[in-house]
Amino acid sequence: MTAVLGGCGLTGDSGEVTLKLVAADYGDASANSSQKYWDELVKEYESKHEGVKVDVTVYSWNDIDSKVKKMVAAGDPPDMAQIGSYADYAAKNLLYTADDLLSISTQADFVSQLGRAGQVNGVQYGLPFAASTRVLFYNKTLFSKAGLSAPTTWDELAADAAALKARGVKYPYALPLGPEEAQAETMQWLLSGGGGYTAESGGYDLDSTQNVNTFTWLKSDLVDKGLTGPVAPGELNRAAAFTAFTNGDVGMLNGHPSLMKMAEKKGVKFGMVPMPGQDGPSKVSMGVADWMTAFRKNGHAEQIGDFLDFVYEEKNVLDFSREYDLLPVTTSASQVMSGTKRDAALKPFLDELPVSELYPAGQTSWAEVSADIKQRIGRAVAPNGSPSSVLDQLQATATTAQSAE
Repeated sequence: MTAVLGGCGLTGDSGEVTLKLVAADYGDASANSSQKYWDELVKEYESKHEGVKVDVTVYSWNDIDSKVKKMVAAGDPPDMAQIGSYADYAAKNLLYTADDLLSISTQADFVSQLGRAGQVNGVQYGLPFAASTRVLFYNKTLFSKAGLSAPTTWDELAADAAALKARGVKYPYALPLGPEEAQAETMQWLLSGGGGYTAESGGYDLDSTQNVNTFTWLKSDLVDKGLTGPVAPGELNRAAAFTAFTNGDVGMLNGHPSLMKMAEKKGVKFGMVPMPGQDGPSKVSMGVADWMTAFRKNGHAEQIGDFLDFVYEEKNVLDFSREYDLLPVTTSASQVMSGTKRDAALKPFLDELPVSELYPAGQTSWAEVSADIKQRIGRAVAPNGSPSSVLDQLQATATTAQSAE
């Protein structure tokens, strides 16, 4: 390594470069902390790349985004940050692009819609690092006792929920529209109703006819009939809904891969099917991605790119995905997981990835719009709530936020 690379990150006169990576923790205990994953990966990389060190600090998802924000504000960003969003930093020209860093083969291997979701104005700044989709989980024991089969349409879901309620099930369908992750449950339902957060033009379309119809159905056919449980949807958070499912108190709910392991630990027998739609299984599922970003401040594009090419090698993507029950972000790893018995449990989620739609993460306004959805959407299904008026209010916020981009 030469001194041309700049002083930041150089140690003494050795010419050695130290890259700083801040990453999120996907583990649920010290035994499977992401710190352990990164330490092992970095050890292997450093053994093959003399002169480059990688210093990794792992924070919880509760802290990671604010930690990185403070580092950037202080003028001391890490070389790489594996976080939940990227658009704000890209808008301020703080990030390297994928073209600046990665080999052509690595870029071409990203699952296409994940790669596109990392773009701002057609330029990729967010590198997908982990992905998941949502499917409908149902409690097989409760369904069997009620003589039910898994629903494929909204009407079947409502009928199953009514049958479960009649048998005393606490949450026939758990509808978490509380502030923890209401934007996810909302998007899943909007997509199943033929709508979504944005129009084809790229602008927000929250108050579309399809979206109003979806929430009108949710209110009248599920919530008003007492089929969503004792906690008001606007006060029910995802974590509480997941816990209720693992306690055997939920008939159906939308879930991601981590719910499988949680339910298995508690001995809950469950099935998984695509999200029901109006006339059959939903044609579009919701996908979620987390992002790897690289900051320009320290000028280590060549070393960062080489390290990330290693991170995205098939073996390493597979190891990470299998450790944390997440979907691989590369086509090569996805093909391996789709065809092996050891990964069979993830296949329902993998099958949804090609037809998934992600949050509009490339818009800097999304953070504000998402926060507004979390706070307001539960009111749309409240006893005196109006789906159309709540969606109109959300659209007004979104329009204002987007115009300020």
